[in-house]
Amino acid sequence: MKNKRALFAVPYVGWMALFVVAPIVMVVLYAFTAASGGFTLENFARIGGYAVVFTRSFQLALIATVICLLIGYPVAYMISREGPRFQRVAMMLVMLPMWMNFLLRTYSWMSILENTGLLNRFFSAIGLFSLINRLFGVQLEYFPMINTQGAVVLGMVYNYLPFMILPIYSVIEKMDSSLLEAARDLGANSLGVFRKVILPLSLPGVLSGVTMVFVPSVSTFAISKLLGGSNELLLGDLIEQYFVGTSYNPYLGSAVALVMMVIVVVCMAVMNRFGEGEEQAVML
Repeated sequence: MKNKRALFAVPYVGWMALFVVAPIVMVVLYAFTAASGGFTLENFARIGGYAVVFTRSFQLALIATVICLLIGYPVAYMISREGPRFQRVAMMLVMLPMWMNFLLRTYSWMSILENTGLLNRFFSAIGLFSLINRLFGVQLEYFPMINTQGAVVLGMVYNYLPFMILPIYSVIEKMDSSLLEAARDLGANSLGVFRKVILPLSLPGVLSGVTMVFVPSVSTFAISKLLGGSNELLLGDLIEQYFVGTSYNPYLGSAVALVMMVIVVVCMAVMNRFGEGEEQAVML
């Protein structure tokens, strides 16, 4: 029986080795390699010049993750409290944008946020700009929304919000209702049940959602390039430049990617540790 299981695992192990382990090993080797082919730490020494890019990337990713959590948790909770039919329809609506191409979704936001886009034309049609100009004595023709950090965060939230809702919904929906009834029988009100039972038990879903939103957000390059322009360079854009752009330098790009991966892994390890501590506190 064990031999059969091991046999079925061979394709999976081969896939992981070829498309996950091998690229990571190549990134590590390139990061410690000079253009001449020898060992070097110069690539990491040069990363200090991109501290602003690192800070901006993690800051925007953190903001997007927090916004997704603030929106996603209530949505997931409300859906899980409804009947099966409503849950099926709601989950379909949540996943519906994911059926569309990622780049197409991002391009659609460009047409909405541009200076002559749908939003600015709508504001102009209802006379908002005219009202502001009369009240404040300015000559405002449009709201500058594209090529800003706000547009980048908006793109992250829109594209990655389903990845926050789905794991939280999955955990809350499978929660044993007898625990909630027991908490109410012991005198806890609705807020107490949520704070003492639902929230702690839903932490695994929250941590999964945070991971699934934060990791792609901190490494994205399509969203920042299309909605942020050249003004909001993020780590994904920096790495892309060194691998396929005009500043071709795969050694430095690998070093940047490796440092980013290490920071993300450390952040996720700390979060998982925090989640385990919370779960143990609930069990006690």
